[in-house]
Amino acid sequence: MRGMTIIVKTISGWIKILIVLFSVYIILFGHITPGGGFAGGVILASSYVLLMLAFGRKFVEQDLSLSLASKLDCLGALLFATIAMLGMWLGSYFFANFLYRQNWLAGEPFKLVSAGTIPLSNIAIGLKVAASLFLVIIVLSLFRPDEKEEEGGQE
Repeated sequence: MRGMTIIVKTISGWIKILIVLFSVYIILFGHITPGGGFAGGVILASSYVLLMLAFGRKFVEQDLSLSLASKLDCLGALLFATIAMLGMWLGSYFFANFLYRQNWLAGEPFKLVSAGTIPLSNIAIGLKVAASLFLVIIVLSLFRPDEKEEEGGQE
């Protein structure tokens, strides 16, 4: 039997949705409340770790393949570097908050769009951290002994 019992699998499937929603909240509102891209990315990766513990590695790889996770990892790094370079080109220095300075997206303080490029940076960091941690956990799980060897070669 792959994974755990039917109860653990059912609850893990339900709670994964709540974990993903919470991580999106932490990423988007990281400039207002404690949190941000790193914390939200770790929480997002933990939802896939929960599924891997409940269902097994092959089930999780069907949902998020290694190649897609690698592409998301690269996309997060590219977005973060692009935001930094746009600050240099549109602002006055590297990582300049050009959206806030030019009042393109400057809103009321303590609102979602009140911080300019900071939420965009949080999204890029969250994507990078979530994909990187997912890849680390998957690679570590590849070095786990086979179940056939653990059972003494019986199926």
